[in-house]
Amino acid sequence: MIAVLRKELASWFASPLAWVVMALFLALSGFYFYTNLSFFLLNGGFDLTRGLWQYQFVDLLQRNFFLLPLVTMRLFAEERRHGTLELLWTYPLRDAQIVLGKYLAALVVFALMLAGTAIHPLLLLPAGAPVAAGPLVAGYLGLFLVGAAFLACGTFVSSLTDSQVLAAAATYTLLVLFWALTWNEFAVGAPVLWILSGLSLFDRFYTFARGGIDTRDVVFLLLFAAVFLAWTLLALGARRWRGVR
Repeated sequence: MIAVLRKELASWFASPLAWVVMALFLALSGFYFYTNLSFFLLNGGFDLTRGLWQYQFVDLLQRNFFLLPLVTMRLFAEERRHGTLELLWTYPLRDAQIVLGKYLAALVVFALMLAGTAIHPLLLLPAGAPVAAGPLVAGYLGLFLVGAAFLACGTFVSSLTDSQVLAAAATYTLLVLFWALTWNEFAVGAPVLWILSGLSLFDRFYTFARGGIDTRDVVFLLLFAAVFLAWTLLALGARRWRGVR
């Protein structure tokens, strides 16, 4: 698993796409931090910094939604396109080690992207602005867990196709579905809406953005990622059994 992880990281950072995605994420994050901070300064000052982080974390989640499928689209699709997936199977590696190695590589890339935004609260310290650690920890934990769920979904989709573009597009489609589950609340009854809210990744995030940590949300997001990784294993197992390239 570690060997696959190292191979994936080396391949990722050797690609121009990696630096473009990470630079774009940091640039957009910085832009939204600047605009959110300007808004709160113009409407009450630093006493609204808790509200500032709520806005900032929701904006970061939206950036993750648009950029993380670009991280996962190549994980298996590229291997299939170049015919090197079968080469991996000739090594003394289990399917689970291959899947986890590739998934953890994407998770490391995502963690580095989030780490780059840690400079934002530090920028407020010289100005004497109060920065509470609790809401920041909760917000970043929520971002990491939802991002891990996004990446697991993208890993599964990438295992189904040899087209990176199709993998990214299909991942966007699935994520939009999990985003929009509760949009049309007037068309369904309360029981159905309660079920849909429980399945919505974005509704699960809002507690974290407000500075709280609900263990039910943590467990759900971890199980969500585990289910999609298990489906990835099944997809790879089915291909091996059929001998499909």
